[in-house]
Amino acid sequence: MCLEKEWHLQEFHESEQENSHRPIQEEYSFYQAVKSGDMNFVRENCQKGEFSNPKGMGLLSKNPLTNLKYHFVITVAMITRHCVDGGMELEQAYRLSDFYILRMDSCTSIQEVTALHNDMVLDFTGKMLQLQKGVTFSKPVVQCMDYIYSHIHERITVQELADYAALSPSYLSRLFKKELGLSISDYIREKKLEKAQNLLRYSDFSFIEISNYLAFSSQSHFIQFFEKYMGMTPRQYRNKYYRKNS
Repeated sequence: MCLEKEWHLQEFHESEQENSHRPIQEEYSFYQAVKSGDMNFVRENCQKGEFSNPKGMGLLSKNPLTNLKYHFVITVAMITRHCVDGGMELEQAYRLSDFYILRMDSCTSIQEVTALHNDMVLDFTGKMLQLQKGVTFSKPVVQCMDYIYSHIHERITVQELADYAALSPSYLSRLFKKELGLSISDYIREKKLEKAQNLLRYSDFSFIEISNYLAFSSQSHFIQFFEKYMGMTPRQYRNKYYRKNS
């Protein structure tokens, strides 16, 4: 049977069954809630079980679990684009999307996919809420923030960022200071510190591996850096927080 004929037969069958999809306004309201950081709306949506409710859900696979997984991927893709449009760093949004899709791929039940969906949307919403509390940054600053995020494992210089943003180093430095209230080097330091904390909490990488990954000149330099700004050594931090929330 040709595809066109098969499509018309399926369309006729579904129209007879009256299985309508959810109103598109409902979907856009949900995506907009995530984008705007509306935790109450998103949490209530999760509690109602809207994602896994088969009524109005398109049929993408005859296998219920596979069907829900396909919808999960669509939801992540739509949320990712809405959050980027709302100001989330592009690379951060895509990495978060990839992370949850990979986690979903190993789910073996509808309950697992649903629970992961709820974690995912609340995670994105929470990050957008934090973003909404901040200020709106200029395009060059956003470009540099995104560049720093995706190159955090390298040594990043002001000149390198200035070239990327097509601005002079002095002008970019002033712009950064004006909009973020801190220098470019301080911002890079904060982001490396955040990454170090996450690696110490949620990975088994050794201190030398973390040091090398974050482009420190040596392990001792990394330890001194971490202790200076955290008030404890990397070992003390890992002993205190390792997988505390996992």
